[in-house]
Amino acid sequence: MKRILSPGNVDVLAQYAWSNVLLAFDFDGTLSPIVAERDAARMRDTTSELFDRVCRLYPCAIISGRSREDVEGRVNGAPVRYVVGNHGLEPGPHMGAFEVQIAESRPMLEGSLAGLSGVDIEDKRFSIAVHYRRSRRKRDARRAIHEAVSALPHTMRIVPGKLVVNVLPEQAPHKGDALLHLREACGADTAVYVGDDATDEDVFALDQPGRLLSIRVGMSRSSSAAYCVAGQRDVDPLLRRLVRLREKKTP
Repeated sequence: MKRILSPGNVDVLAQYAWSNVLLAFDFDGTLSPIVAERDAARMRDTTSELFDRVCRLYPCAIISGRSREDVEGRVNGAPVRYVVGNHGLEPGPHMGAFEVQIAESRPMLEGSLAGLSGVDIEDKRFSIAVHYRRSRRKRDARRAIHEAVSALPHTMRIVPGKLVVNVLPEQAPHKGDALLHLREACGADTAVYVGDDATDEDVFALDQPGRLLSIRVGMSRSSSAAYCVAGQRDVDPLLRRLVRLREKKTP
C-alpha cells in the first residue's frame, strides 16, 4: 500500500483530479474522527471548510454506514451532490422489502442479546448496527452477536466494523455498487474513493484499473486499497491537495 500524499505519487492524484472524476468519501473515520459516542461525530472545522471547497470544485458523494438523513445533518451545508446511507443501499431498489426484513429482525436480536452487557442495537431502518464498544468481554460479545444474527429468519449479510457488527439484508447493494451507480449517474469517467473501514473494502476490491483510485485511511496489509493516508488527520492535507489541483487547472 503506497502513500498517496508522498512526493512520488503526486502525479497519480493529479491525473485523477484533472479527469472527469467523482470524489466519494466515507464519513466516520474519514471525514469525521471516530468517537466513543456515535451521536457526537462531526467534522473538525478545518475539515468542514476544506470539504465545502472540494464539493464546489468536484462532484462529490458521501457513502456512509449511517442513515442518509443522519449524514445529511452532519455536512454543515456543504454542497455535496450525493449522500448514500446504510452502507450503499439507501436510496435504491427494494427499500420496502429491506425495511420489512429489518423491522422483523430487530426484536429478535433484542431478545437474543438482552442479557449481554455493553451491547447496543442501533436501528437504521434499512440495516442494523450492533455496537459492543462498551462490552468488557468483546470477543464473547462478538461471538454472541454472530450467533444471534445466524438464527434470524431472514438471511443477513454481516459486515464487521470498528467495535460494531453491521447487519444488512443479504440482497442489499453495498458501497461498491453504490459508487459504480453514482459514477455512471453523474457521467464521470473516473472515481476517487476514501474510506477507513471493513465496509469500504467493497469499494477497494473493485477491479477498476485507471477508473478508480482507492485510498484507505490508515495502513492495512489486508486491505485491497492501492493507496493510503497515514490516519484520519491526514484527510485534511488530502482535501487541501485536491483543492489546489482543481484550482490550478481552472482558468
